[in-house]
Amino acid sequence: MNLGVRWTVHGDGRTPAPGAVVRPDERLSWPRTAGLGAQHVVAMFGASFVAPVLMGLDPNLAIMMSGVATAIFLLATRDQVPSYLGCSLSFVGVAAAIRASGGDSATVTGAVLVVGAVLFLAGLAVQRFGARIIHAAMPPIVTGAVVMLIGFNLAPVTASTYWPQDQWTALLVMLFTGLAVVCLRGFWSRIAIFLGLVFGYALSWVLDLVFGMIHSPAGGAEAVDHWRLDLSGVAKADWIGLPSFHAPAFEWSAILVALPVVIALIAENAGHVKAVGEMTGKSLDDKLGTAIAADGVGSVFSTAVGGPPNTTYSENIGVMAATRVYSTAAYWAAAGFALLFGLCPKFGAVVAAIPGGVLGGITVILYGMIGLLGAQIWINAGVDLRNPLNLVPAAAGIIIGVGGVSLKITDNFELGGIALGTIVVITGYHVLRAFAPAHLKTAEPLLDSGTSSYDAGPGRDDGDRPS
Repeated sequence: MNLGVRWTVHGDGRTPAPGAVVRPDERLSWPRTAGLGAQHVVAMFGASFVAPVLMGLDPNLAIMMSGVATAIFLLATRDQVPSYLGCSLSFVGVAAAIRASGGDSATVTGAVLVVGAVLFLAGLAVQRFGARIIHAAMPPIVTGAVVMLIGFNLAPVTASTYWPQDQWTALLVMLFTGLAVVCLRGFWSRIAIFLGLVFGYALSWVLDLVFGMIHSPAGGAEAVDHWRLDLSGVAKADWIGLPSFHAPAFEWSAILVALPVVIALIAENAGHVKAVGEMTGKSLDDKLGTAIAADGVGSVFSTAVGGPPNTTYSENIGVMAATRVYSTAAYWAAAGFALLFGLCPKFGAVVAAIPGGVLGGITVILYGMIGLLGAQIWINAGVDLRNPLNLVPAAAGIIIGVGGVSLKITDNFELGGIALGTIVVITGYHVLRAFAPAHLKTAEPLLDSGTSSYDAGPGRDDGDRPS
């Protein structure tokens, strides 16, 4: 393992030649490497502090432990897979579901710690048997459906918790964020969620100055008079100090709700490792199992002290694509900066003061984007939803997960929502495939494509449609 002493300096250490790339085992000068590290921190910053806020966890601790998890990942992969591990948004719905059933922060982190441990074991299995084990157990129809139901399961959180706190601010933040995502270019488009939060923060402050307090729900069921932006906690917070640590607690009901996210994390890691390999021009398939296992270990370390789980971040992969600098030295610098941010309680107080209406506008887009990533998995893999073998388990699992359908097993135990939906998708697909006739297992479309005779065109009738 190298800890920064074996990176070779790329060129003159200043500017890469036109068309050249800085490989993972190379670096620019240390000041420039530190600057690139700071840029990676800014790129991951938006999602990495939004996620813990939505999960009800300490954002200072989340940022700090993202640095620790990144260091673990770099050590495990021997500095060959340049990636940053930030707080995973895949667990936001899980946290909401656990809290809705009476769980607290300890219950949330305990459930997620188990997920991290399972992810570690999955990584070892992939390392032992190869990536084919992933494709066999979780084909794209399954992973896409699970990611989709995890994202869309969050819709009631926005509708009932955040949006009602300040509907007009939520609407304006939603519009601003949507414009930022679509209209901005390059790096700025990648931090559009962060820019939306800054806009909403400033807008809430202005509205308080102009209109005074708002009468609406503020974290509770009853409407009360309150400031949109309450900065009283910021003034009281210290500049330097440790974040809020706490031990995890383990409850089977919460663990079963959280376990399905393992599928999403494996899919994320596989996609990110593949993307990094394509950008660097070096196949990293042999590192996939190690990367998944390292992600699991990082999440276990984080949740063991009360932090959120982590995953590889596409935002930072985007930064690499833009700069063509793949040096893992820059990620070590980013991890160091994240540790320093975690030691500033005042920063955490500023994050915790984000108004609920602002989160309402952000989550309308963010939760929908998470869900639609599942559809993107289907599109990329060419999944045919006209085949009932794909359509039936996915349709049933998504409705169960999104609608919050529950199945009572005993007086003290029931499955519902994300957990039950995932079980239906996975078991439903494999059971149906085991009993399905051979012709249903082919790649040919098996249901009507939906083209009407009016769309068939001159000289074609329904019988002329391609299969």
